[in-house]
Amino acid sequence: MAGQSNDDLPLRTPLYERHVALGARMAPFAGYDMPIQYGKGILHEHLHTRASAGLFDVSHMGQALLVGPDHRTTAAALETLVPADIAGLGLGRQRYTQFLNEQGGILDDLMVSRGPDPADDGKLVLVVNAGCKEADYVHLDLNLPDGVKLERRDDKALLALQGPQAVAVLARYDEAATAMGFMTVASLTIGGIPVFVSRSGYTGEDGFEISVANSDAVALWDLLLSNPEVEPVGLGARDSLRLEAGLCLYGHDINQETSPVEAGLTWSIQKRRRTDGGFPGYRRIMRELAEGTLRQRVGIQPQGRAPAREGTEIMDMNGELIGEVTSGGFGPTAEGPIAMGYVARDFAGVGTDVQLSVRGKLLPASLVPLPFVAHRYKR
Repeated sequence: MAGQSNDDLPLRTPLYERHVALGARMAPFAGYDMPIQYGKGILHEHLHTRASAGLFDVSHMGQALLVGPDHRTTAAALETLVPADIAGLGLGRQRYTQFLNEQGGILDDLMVSRGPDPADDGKLVLVVNAGCKEADYVHLDLNLPDGVKLERRDDKALLALQGPQAVAVLARYDEAATAMGFMTVASLTIGGIPVFVSRSGYTGEDGFEISVANSDAVALWDLLLSNPEVEPVGLGARDSLRLEAGLCLYGHDINQETSPVEAGLTWSIQKRRRTDGGFPGYRRIMRELAEGTLRQRVGIQPQGRAPAREGTEIMDMNGELIGEVTSGGFGPTAEGPIAMGYVARDFAGVGTDVQLSVRGKLLPASLVPLPFVAHRYKR
């Protein structure tokens, strides 16, 4: 990535100078100097994304290729590390999954795509979390069999265009964007710039993630921002959007101790993998699917206006500790404080009344369904 001068300074994405020019408040995040918010603030950026189209720089994420002789071989190699059905991933499709350890805990969560071109058979595109990517790449290098190799794509930037007007904006440059369904991928041309696009994102809204060469990232950013519907959005609103959407943040809502079953991610483990196994932590996961878990991720609606931040203790109505908040804050669209966390299974039912220990006071809350704001993906 551009802009690194020594090991003590954060990395910069190719769009760093654009963020500074736009007046962004920059801060270190996952080793990168990233925009937290721009001049109009997090609340405006959040609501603009819900109403129109927000443009995010997510180039800190890790992009890589797995390359093998054919899809069957490459998919089989990845399936030894993740619980998703990668062999059944069709051309032009994307799937969410997790790297698991031998105890069934989550090392990282990631997106896996198979390109639309049959000529690329044997290649899988991976997008992993910024804070985990170096460990993920080591994990892959140590565990991939002969004949399947990892290729880092540090030459690629990643932009996310999210919101109900995102498709209209992209379709101005390439009408093929309109035909894409949720969790599909395609090679498009945006203003003469070749890009690899997935119809997915981290906001709960319809939208796209756009992989582009570092050398073209600034031109693409400027082109997309030239559309009246599009405004830049920082990581602050990205977090409030994903929280309202009930989406997990690695290192907070999921980690090496958390299983996909506890986290409510069993939908990402397809039937064949539950039957055949062959991934780390299979015994624990199958036991939890059959018998239930000791704890469960839940949505939490605090009463009043005080937010419940990460680490807040969750008590039952008798004052006994039953869990902890893992993500919390103000939901602009939900119009109040919202949180996610884990509670003991016996207390995890929707509608359960609980108490939150906030600054030494027990505040009332209740458990509610996730997500807090309905997803609006293109189905």
